[in-house]
Amino acid sequence: MNWDNQDKDPWGGKNDAPDFDDLIKKFSAFIGGKDSSTRKGSGSGSGNGGGMKIPTTRIFLYGFFAFLVIYGSQCIYQLDASERAVILRFGKFYEEQQEGLNFRLAGIDERYIENVSLTRRYTQTNSMLTKDENIVDVTVSAQYRIANLKDFVLNVKDPELSLRQAIESALRHVVGDNTLEQTLTVGREQIAQEVQGRLQQILNNYETGLLVQQVNIEKTDPPAAVKDAFDDVVAAREDKEKLQNEAERYALTIVPEARGQAQARIRNAEGYLLEVVANAEGEVGRFTQLLEEYQKAPKVTRDRMYIDAMQSVLSNTTKVMIDVDNGNNLMLLPLDKMMQNSSRPSSLNDILNRKGDDNE
Repeated sequence: MNWDNQDKDPWGGKNDAPDFDDLIKKFSAFIGGKDSSTRKGSGSGSGNGGGMKIPTTRIFLYGFFAFLVIYGSQCIYQLDASERAVILRFGKFYEEQQEGLNFRLAGIDERYIENVSLTRRYTQTNSMLTKDENIVDVTVSAQYRIANLKDFVLNVKDPELSLRQAIESALRHVVGDNTLEQTLTVGREQIAQEVQGRLQQILNNYETGLLVQQVNIEKTDPPAAVKDAFDDVVAAREDKEKLQNEAERYALTIVPEARGQAQARIRNAEGYLLEVVANAEGEVGRFTQLLEEYQKAPKVTRDRMYIDAMQSVLSNTTKVMIDVDNGNNLMLLPLDKMMQNSSRPSSLNDILNRKGDDNE
């Protein structure tokens, strides 16, 4: 199908879109003026003998528009959600740009892009002098990120170099306030906290734009020349703690038992006290009753008491005393002991002899 109507589109609508060639012509006429028309006339006169030539102004405009497109593509850029950019225009701070599409003048503006949400890590090992004039090798690690990109870019030439120097300065100051034992054993966590606070203060004073998130004392070792002696000290300290734990465990076992025995003895003593008091009270009552009877019949009561006392004494003795006329005392063995010895066989031979007599 032949489309003859140049003023309408293929669907019948009116074509109002501007022609790029017309725009070029208008722009070239605006810039070139009469010079462009003169060139156009001369070109048409010479065109009778050869091919059609493109005007120089149009070539220039095509190149100019191509340059604008390329330059615009260099000026527009995109930042991720974790990125920020600092723009310097003619060497001075212009603005800080956020995430998304951003614009800069390429070739004029200087752009510094950094990931502000990235956590960076730095580790170093240094020999430090402790409070008690000992040398210890300390390995410290710091985790940090960029908190202020403008300060990070403009205030310090090399912020990370400043961070390393600040870590060493803070660590030397804190370790110098602690002894070797504290640095190597129980004081490492406290040292890390103090180093973090002092390090952040130094970075804030220099306005580096860095934020220290955490500082860890990774390792603390004595110098190699005294490492063996220090290992012996550590082993002795561990043995001391082991013995202390065993002693505490033994104390937890023996103390309750001793307390139980003490309570048992206290109860026995209390029982004995009650028994003695009761016996004493009984004796007092018996003596009171005996006194009353003695007051009624003194002679009878006295004789009765004498007889009871002699019976109690003589019933427990192992010897018998016999009084004779001439005043000499004859000491004899008790009769019951003599009867027991006579009825008991002295040995195995006596038993066998008795059995032989019975058989005869």
